[in-house]
Amino acid sequence: MRLHRRAGELALGELELELTRQQAGWTWASLRVLALPAGGSRRLRGDDEELLVLPLAGSCDVACDGERATLTGRDDVFSGPTDFCYVPVGAELVIESEGGGRFALPGARATEQFPFCYRAAGEVEIELRGAGSCSRRVLAYTIADDFPAERLLACEIVTPAGNWSSFPPHKHDEQRDDERELEEIYYYEIAADHSGRRGVAYQRLYGAPGRPIDLLAEVGHGDVVLVPHGYHGPTMALPGYDLYYLNVMAGPGERGWRASDDPSYHWVRSTWQHEEVDARLAGIAGGPASTRGRE
Repeated sequence: MRLHRRAGELALGELELELTRQQAGWTWASLRVLALPAGGSRRLRGDDEELLVLPLAGSCDVACDGERATLTGRDDVFSGPTDFCYVPVGAELVIESEGGGRFALPGARATEQFPFCYRAAGEVEIELRGAGSCSRRVLAYTIADDFPAERLLACEIVTPAGNWSSFPPHKHDEQRDDERELEEIYYYEIAADHSGRRGVAYQRLYGAPGRPIDLLAEVGHGDVVLVPHGYHGPTMALPGYDLYYLNVMAGPGERGWRASDDPSYHWVRSTWQHEEVDARLAGIAGGPASTRGRE
């Protein structure tokens, strides 16, 4: 399995990224990124997957088996949460964008039928995780256990320039009380500097006892990293460049996000009670944020 895919490597026409389960080399999670010009449209079918339509930049109308939703969207992924919609397994959908835009389509293999639904940006839970140089913002789109989906989990993380996220390193590759077996996709975007340059970030992935895996990747704007198993983190934002990533997760067991820290680094959480949350996250658009110590 190739764990790191560069931007453009999996492009296909209007799809800036088409990462199917077959291309990933695993069973449950997928991701597509659709770019539409002004006035553009695209017809898609989920076949054996449930999907989200999640605007990265711009707005769109989504028609799905007689249902319809208008997604107001946002300027870019650093502008706060967006409204989004859930598309049931096997449904046919049409995405149309009057002004053009870019739209993420996280997917998960599924069989159970849940209804098409729309969620407003104001309903998205915003979490501030960590503290100090481990501060980051999480938009928990479908992470709640009661979200009406069979397997699909998706969230967005913004890490201020110079900070570390996905820390302490954690894993979710076993079915037990405090952990779920989940494949995971990291899709990256990096804020541009004053000259338009986007810089890079870094992602670490390593194995648990008996299951070796090893990656230290320099990731760029539009790259993806696959996490089939093992501890992942930290994800490191270069000084001067805010970092965004979309996480898409799915697995065979009961739906839910449960992860366990690398025991060597779990102690770091206890230091956060003595540090302030990074002030750069204080003015997040989209509603009040809760403070948590997960991920």
